Amino acid sequence: MPDPTADDGVQRVLVLAAHPDDSDFAAAGTVARWTDSGIQVSYCLATSGDAGGFDDTPRAEMAALREAEQRAAAAVLGVHDVEFLGFADGALYPTMELRKGFSRAIRRVRPQRVLIQSPEFDWDRVGASHPDHRAAGEAAFAAVYPDARNPYAHPELLADEGLPAWSAHQLWIMGGPHNNHPVDITEAFDRKVAALRAHRSQTAQHSGLDTMLRGFASTAATRAGLPEGRLAESFQVVAVP
Repeated sequence: MPDPTADDGVQRVLVLAAHPDDSDFAAAGTVARWTDSGIQVSYCLATSGDAGGFDDTPRAEMAALREAEQRAAAAVLGVHDVEFLGFADGALYPTMELRKGFSRAIRRVRPQRVLIQSPEFDWDRVGASHPDHRAAGEAAFAAVYPDARNPYAHPELLADEGLPAWSAHQLWIMGGPHNNHPVDITEAFDRKVAALRAHRSQTAQHSGLDTMLRGFASTAATRAGLPEGRLAESFQVVAVP
Protein backbone atom coordinates (compact mmCIF):
# COMPACT_ATOMS: atom_id res chain seq x y z
CA MET A 1 0.00 0.00 0.00
CA PRO A 2 1.52 3.41 -0.98
CA ASP A 3 2.31 5.93 1.76
CA PRO A 4 -0.99 7.77 2.45
CA THR A 5 0.92 10.90 3.48
CA ALA A 6 2.75 11.19 0.14
CA ASP A 7 1.51 13.66 -2.47
CA ASP A 8 2.84 11.53 -5.33
CA GLY A 9 -0.09 10.65 -7.57
CA VAL A 10 -2.51 12.93 -5.72
CA GLN A 11 -4.25 15.16 -8.24
CA ARG A 12 -7.48 15.90 -6.38
CA VAL A 13 -8.41 16.30 -2.71
CA LEU A 14 -11.94 16.54 -1.33
CA VAL A 15 -12.66 18.14 2.05
CA LEU A 16 -15.87 16.96 3.76
CA ALA A 17 -16.95 18.98 6.80
CA ALA A 18 -19.93 20.16 8.80
CA HIS A 19 -19.72 23.96 8.70
CA PRO A 20 -18.11 26.86 6.88
CA ASP A 21 -14.76 27.67 8.57
CA ASP A 22 -14.28 24.17 10.07
CA SER A 23 -11.57 23.15 7.62
CA ASP A 24 -10.02 26.62 7.63
CA PHE A 25 -9.39 26.45 11.38
CA ALA A 26 -8.03 22.91 11.13
CA ALA A 27 -6.33 22.74 7.76
CA ALA A 28 -6.11 26.05 5.85
CA GLY A 29 -2.32 26.05 5.81
CA THR A 30 -2.23 22.49 4.54
CA VAL A 31 -4.82 23.24 1.86
CA ALA A 32 -2.74 26.21 0.71
CA ARG A 33 0.31 23.97 0.42
CA TRP A 34 -1.67 21.45 -1.63
CA THR A 35 -3.02 24.01 -4.09
CA ASP A 36 0.41 25.65 -4.40
CA SER A 37 1.78 22.26 -5.47
CA GLY A 38 -0.86 21.93 -8.20
CA ILE A 39 -3.36 19.71 -6.37
CA GLN A 40 -7.01 20.56 -7.04
CA VAL A 41 -8.94 20.88 -3.76
CA SER A 42 -12.74 20.86 -3.46
CA TYR A 43 -14.96 21.49 -0.43
CA CYS A 44 -18.31 19.85 0.35
CA LEU A 45 -19.98 21.20 3.50
CA ALA A 46 -22.99 19.59 5.11
CA THR A 47 -24.50 22.86 6.37
CA SER A 48 -24.36 26.54 5.52
CA GLY A 49 -23.60 27.53 9.12
CA ASP A 50 -26.96 29.21 9.65
CA ALA A 51 -26.79 28.71 13.43
CA GLY A 52 -23.45 30.57 13.72
CA GLY A 53 -22.45 34.20 14.03
CA PHE A 54 -21.86 36.64 16.86
CA ASP A 55 -23.53 39.86 15.64
CA ASP A 56 -27.08 41.05 14.89
CA THR A 57 -27.22 39.68 11.35
CA PRO A 58 -30.82 38.50 10.77
CA ARG A 59 -31.05 34.73 10.94
CA ALA A 60 -32.70 34.61 7.53
CA GLU A 61 -29.54 36.13 6.01
CA MET A 62 -26.96 34.07 7.87
CA ALA A 63 -26.77 31.04 5.57
CA ALA A 64 -26.13 33.14 2.45
CA LEU A 65 -23.61 35.29 4.33
CA ARG A 66 -21.64 32.32 5.59
CA GLU A 67 -21.64 30.66 2.19
CA ALA A 68 -20.19 33.84 0.69
CA GLU A 69 -17.59 34.02 3.47
CA GLN A 70 -16.57 30.41 2.87
CA ARG A 71 -16.18 30.95 -0.86
CA ALA A 72 -14.03 34.02 -0.19
CA ALA A 73 -11.91 32.14 2.34
CA ALA A 74 -11.52 29.19 -0.01
CA ALA A 75 -10.37 31.50 -2.82
CA VAL A 76 -7.58 32.82 -0.58
CA LEU A 77 -6.30 29.23 -0.42
CA GLY A 78 -6.72 28.49 -4.12
CA VAL A 79 -9.98 26.53 -3.77
CA HIS A 80 -12.76 27.38 -6.21
CA ASP A 81 -15.08 24.35 -5.98
CA VAL A 82 -17.28 24.76 -2.88
CA GLU A 83 -20.54 22.87 -2.40
CA PHE A 84 -23.13 23.18 0.37
CA LEU A 85 -25.56 20.33 1.02
CA GLY A 86 -28.11 22.39 2.97
CA PHE A 87 -28.53 20.28 6.10
CA ALA A 88 -29.63 22.10 9.27
CA ASP A 89 -26.78 23.62 11.28
CA GLY A 90 -26.74 22.30 14.85
CA ALA A 91 -28.91 19.30 14.02
CA LEU A 92 -26.58 17.14 11.96
CA TYR A 93 -26.78 13.36 12.20
CA PRO A 94 -24.92 10.66 10.23
CA THR A 95 -28.02 9.77 8.24
CA MET A 96 -28.16 7.89 4.96
CA GLU A 97 -29.05 11.18 3.25
CA LEU A 98 -25.87 12.82 4.54
CA ARG A 99 -23.85 9.75 3.54
CA LYS A 100 -25.43 9.97 0.10
CA GLY A 101 -24.58 13.67 -0.19
CA PHE A 102 -20.96 13.05 0.70
CA SER A 103 -20.84 10.00 -1.58
CA ARG A 104 -22.16 12.12 -4.44
CA ALA A 105 -19.35 14.61 -3.84
CA ILE A 106 -16.72 11.85 -3.82
CA ARG A 107 -18.03 10.38 -7.06
CA ARG A 108 -18.20 13.83 -8.68
CA VAL A 109 -14.74 15.03 -7.62
CA ARG A 110 -13.03 11.60 -7.85
CA PRO A 111 -10.35 12.44 -5.25
CA GLN A 112 -7.34 10.36 -4.36
CA ARG A 113 -7.33 11.92 -0.87
CA VAL A 114 -10.30 12.84 1.35
CA LEU A 115 -9.99 15.09 4.41
CA ILE A 116 -12.74 14.59 7.00
CA GLN A 117 -13.54 15.54 10.59
CA SER A 118 -13.01 13.08 13.38
CA PRO A 119 -16.05 11.09 14.52
CA GLU A 120 -14.35 10.65 17.92
CA PHE A 121 -14.39 12.76 21.06
CA ASP A 122 -11.19 14.62 21.88
CA TRP A 123 -11.46 15.40 25.57
CA ASP A 124 -8.37 17.63 25.41
CA ARG A 125 -9.91 19.81 22.68
CA VAL A 126 -13.63 19.82 23.33
CA GLY A 127 -14.32 22.56 20.78
CA ALA A 128 -13.19 20.26 17.98
CA SER A 129 -15.70 17.63 19.13
CA HIS A 130 -18.87 19.60 18.33
CA PRO A 131 -21.72 17.12 17.71
CA ASP A 132 -22.06 18.30 14.11
CA HIS A 133 -18.33 17.70 13.55
CA ARG A 134 -18.56 14.15 14.84
CA ALA A 135 -21.71 13.45 12.82
CA ALA A 136 -20.06 14.80 9.66
CA GLY A 137 -16.99 12.71 10.39
CA GLU A 138 -18.99 9.51 10.82
CA ALA A 139 -21.00 10.10 7.65
CA ALA A 140 -17.89 11.11 5.69
CA PHE A 141 -16.04 7.97 6.72
CA ALA A 142 -19.03 5.86 5.66
CA ALA A 143 -19.04 7.68 2.33
CA VAL A 144 -15.33 6.94 1.80
CA TYR A 145 -15.78 3.36 2.96
CA PRO A 146 -17.90 1.70 1.77
CA ASP A 147 -20.55 3.87 0.09
CA ALA A 148 -18.81 5.83 -2.69
CA ARG A 149 -16.82 2.81 -3.87
CA ASN A 150 -19.77 0.41 -3.77
CA PRO A 151 -21.73 0.50 -7.06
CA TYR A 152 -24.74 -0.95 -5.26
CA ALA A 153 -24.86 1.77 -2.58
CA HIS A 154 -27.04 4.75 -3.52
CA PRO A 155 -27.62 3.23 -6.99
CA GLU A 156 -29.54 6.34 -8.07
CA LEU A 157 -26.27 8.27 -8.12
CA LEU A 158 -25.32 6.23 -11.18
CA ALA A 159 -28.76 5.62 -12.64
CA ASP A 160 -30.04 9.20 -12.34
CA GLU A 161 -26.87 11.29 -12.15
CA GLY A 162 -24.31 9.29 -14.09
CA LEU A 163 -21.86 9.09 -11.18
CA PRO A 164 -20.03 5.74 -11.09
CA ALA A 165 -18.36 4.30 -7.99
CA TRP A 166 -15.05 5.80 -6.92
CA SER A 167 -12.47 4.60 -4.38
CA ALA A 168 -10.34 7.07 -2.45
CA HIS A 169 -7.39 5.41 -0.74
CA GLN A 170 -6.00 8.26 1.39
CA LEU A 171 -8.06 9.34 4.40
CA TRP A 172 -6.89 12.38 6.39
CA ILE A 173 -8.69 13.19 9.65
CA MET A 174 -8.72 16.63 11.30
CA GLY A 175 -9.70 17.58 14.83
CA GLY A 176 -9.25 14.14 16.34
CA PRO A 177 -7.29 12.66 19.24
CA HIS A 178 -4.91 10.43 17.27
CA ASN A 179 -2.79 12.70 15.10
CA ASN A 180 0.17 10.98 13.48
CA HIS A 181 1.20 13.33 10.66
CA PRO A 182 2.26 17.00 10.96
CA VAL A 183 2.33 19.41 8.03
CA ASP A 184 4.69 22.39 8.28
CA ILE A 185 2.57 25.46 7.42
CA THR A 186 5.05 28.17 8.42
CA GLU A 187 5.17 29.73 4.97
CA ALA A 188 1.39 29.39 4.50
CA PHE A 189 0.43 30.74 7.92
CA ASP A 190 -0.44 34.26 6.74
CA ARG A 191 -2.86 32.80 4.19
CA LYS A 192 -4.48 30.72 6.93
CA VAL A 193 -5.07 33.90 8.93
CA ALA A 194 -6.41 35.71 5.85
CA ALA A 195 -8.79 32.84 5.10
CA LEU A 196 -10.16 32.89 8.62
CA ARG A 197 -10.54 36.67 8.56
CA ALA A 198 -12.80 36.18 5.55
CA HIS A 199 -15.22 34.44 7.94
CA ARG A 200 -16.08 37.81 9.45
CA SER A 201 -19.33 36.66 11.08
CA GLN A 202 -17.29 34.12 13.04
CA THR A 203 -13.93 35.79 13.67
CA ALA A 204 -14.43 39.57 13.74
CA GLN A 205 -14.83 39.43 17.53
CA HIS A 206 -11.38 37.79 17.90
CA SER A 207 -9.05 40.76 18.32
CA GLY A 208 -6.17 38.35 18.88
CA LEU A 209 -6.97 35.93 16.05
CA ASP A 210 -3.41 35.90 14.69
CA THR A 211 -1.95 35.26 18.14
CA MET A 212 -4.47 32.49 18.88
CA LEU A 213 -3.83 30.69 15.59
CA ARG A 214 -0.08 31.07 15.93
CA GLY A 215 -0.27 29.54 19.41
CA PHE A 216 -2.21 26.52 18.14
CA ALA A 217 0.18 26.03 15.22
CA SER A 218 3.27 26.47 17.39
CA THR A 219 2.00 23.88 19.86
CA ALA A 220 1.28 21.43 17.04
CA ALA A 221 4.79 21.94 15.66
CA THR A 222 6.41 21.43 19.05
CA ARG A 223 4.45 18.23 19.68
CA ALA A 224 5.51 16.97 16.28
CA GLY A 225 9.16 17.62 17.00
CA LEU A 226 9.60 20.34 14.36
CA PRO A 227 12.39 22.91 14.85
CA GLU A 228 11.74 25.91 17.08
CA GLY A 229 9.87 28.67 15.32
CA ARG A 230 8.04 26.40 12.88
CA LEU A 231 4.24 26.19 12.66
CA ALA A 232 2.17 23.10 11.90
CA GLU A 233 -1.22 21.50 11.47
CA SER A 234 -1.58 17.85 12.47
CA PHE A 235 -3.76 15.05 11.17
CA GLN A 236 -4.46 11.37 11.57
CA VAL A 237 -3.67 9.76 8.21
CA VAL A 238 -5.08 6.34 7.33
CA ALA A 239 -4.59 4.19 4.25
CA VAL A 240 -7.89 2.79 2.99
CA PRO A 241 -7.36 -0.42 0.95
